[in-house]
Amino acid sequence: MRRPLPRPTSARRPPGDGVALWVAFALVHAGLTWLGVVVAPASSFADVDLYRWWVHLGLDHGHWPVLDEPWVYPVGALLPMVLAGLATTWSTTGYAVAWCVLVTALDAAATLALVSRPDRPGRATAEPRVSTAGAWWWLGFLALLGPVAIGRLDAVVAPLVVLALLAARRRPAVASAVVTLGAWIKVAPGVLVLPLLAAARRPLREVVAPAAAVCAVVVGAVAAGGGLRHLASFVTTQATRGLQVEAVAATPWVLALPWRDDVAVKLNDVLITWEVHGPGTAAVAGVLDVLMVVAVAAAAGALWLARLEGRAAEALLPGALVLTLLLVVLNKVGSPQFLAWVAAPVAVALGRPGRSDRAWRRRAAAVALVAAGLTQLVFPWGYGGLLAGDWPVAVALAARNVALVALLVVAAQGLAAVTRRTPEQRAAPAGAQPT
Repeated sequence: MRRPLPRPTSARRPPGDGVALWVAFALVHAGLTWLGVVVAPASSFADVDLYRWWVHLGLDHGHWPVLDEPWVYPVGALLPMVLAGLATTWSTTGYAVAWCVLVTALDAAATLALVSRPDRPGRATAEPRVSTAGAWWWLGFLALLGPVAIGRLDAVVAPLVVLALLAARRRPAVASAVVTLGAWIKVAPGVLVLPLLAAARRPLREVVAPAAAVCAVVVGAVAAGGGLRHLASFVTTQATRGLQVEAVAATPWVLALPWRDDVAVKLNDVLITWEVHGPGTAAVAGVLDVLMVVAVAAAAGALWLARLEGRAAEALLPGALVLTLLLVVLNKVGSPQFLAWVAAPVAVALGRPGRSDRAWRRRAAAVALVAAGLTQLVFPWGYGGLLAGDWPVAVALAARNVALVALLVVAAQGLAAVTRRTPEQRAAPAGAQPT
């Protein structure tokens, strides 16, 4: 008796964990909203109220960042700010709630994408199998990171990057357009163009052209608004930055702060950030600017090597995580919300296990959760103590920074495992490796 053929899968498979996942999603986002709006609005949602003020000046007084004056953010950051401002620009609480609703909607879209398979009915698929582990891990990560996980622009960018990485295999042009849009909101997603370029079959058509099209639309809109002279002001306004207290490279001075009189934390009143000052801090800040460029170039070289070896698709996620972590670990800023950048490649790596080595994924997921939890201990709950030189908070921040370095090592091992070929693979004829 012949066994019946398996029935074709639907275009969108329902989430495997169903109700439990979405109940957890609602609880996590409601809890984060409550913490940010009710419990600690001044310490954790201060930036959100600044967004409200900028939108208030624009909508109610016709004075817009970038169009009328230099701005610390790329012009695309106005998009989510204005969307939240359509609810209100007069009420701090009302705007904060609207912001949280916007972020929750984006997170819901990313979560649904993580647990769904975009199969075509009646056709076989080359997509990796889908696991709900990525969605569950992401919810845990957000809960551990705390209110800063939704109370910053980075909370808008993170779900966009999840969607882009999920689309990268089958729709690289869409992925390229989305990460470029993300870069016009918060810069960092732009680095993910590099693994997309390495993985694309036709890089110019599938990655460069969509990215250029998004840039053309943004630049054209700014030019039409008369703000072209301020288009790149988000780069020039960063020139006054020193070594921010949360930066990984600031760890020695943070640990010395309670014991040394020549180390101090001071407010940069231009950018409203707290920076550490002491012997060598200015030199380290300058070195980091160069070191980041060199490290990103080296990671790009590893991705291109993976492409030459025919393994660029496998290198996409570890490469994305390495590049993202380089922007965090070698950054002289190091703001707590930067941890949100890490979530997307890890969540997608867990949600699409694939056939490649999974050990680095599990290790990365575990270390990232530790880093997120330590980050929340420091910000917002221990931040006042950190600035005052309390050593327990300084130790917690140092441990968080060590975890970030460890996470970078794990991600680099994952990327290296992809670029190394076994003797059997070296003996295979050219073109035998999957692209």
